[in-house]
Amino acid sequence: MEALVLEGRVKVNGRSVVDLAFRLNPSHDGITIDDKPLPLPSERKIFLLNKPKGYHCTSKRPHPNAKLVLDLFKRSEDHLFTVGRLDKETSGLLLVTNDGQFAHNVAHPSMGITKEYLVKVAGEIGPVQLQQISAGMMIDGIKITPLKVKKVRRGTLKILLNEGRKREIRHLIAHAELPLKELIRIRIGSLHLGSLPQGAYRSLSNQEINELIQ
Repeated sequence: MEALVLEGRVKVNGRSVVDLAFRLNPSHDGITIDDKPLPLPSERKIFLLNKPKGYHCTSKRPHPNAKLVLDLFKRSEDHLFTVGRLDKETSGLLLVTNDGQFAHNVAHPSMGITKEYLVKVAGEIGPVQLQQISAGMMIDGIKITPLKVKKVRRGTLKILLNEGRKREIRHLIAHAELPLKELIRIRIGSLHLGSLPQGAYRSLSNQEINELIQ
């Protein structure tokens, strides 16, 4: 960028600028490079969505009738993508953004951001099944162990994960020979799903964003 300025290829309001200390207001001043307008960066958008079952987290439809998470957003909310993924049959809290750095910060294992799931199965959950799930298992050659497993009521568990791998909870529940009925993500770090209806979304406040990534 500095080289472009020093070469005189950058103009502000039609006048060449070669001073690296020149100050401008991107929201008011017209900037061109080689006489081509410089597109302004999009406003950062970060949403908390209650993903319904049956929706894919990809940006391309796997088949013509597939429903995408991005279909739930207004057309004006462009360049959005999901932060990580929930599989098609899993519902609950999903972050959607246009900010790649935010997505990286949240998804990277070094951040240690935990994820909590509500798991509903058919029938009673006994001590043996609880022990099996808590002990973890090998998936793709890697030992997977939940941070915490808690029985809430008959047929309902809460499972806390640190680094979630693809279909990890489904593998754990199947390993314990429990028929899975429903899987819902209810928390990511400091963010809770709360009473947000399925298919609805809301913007995160700056305070929520800061609390999450800190």
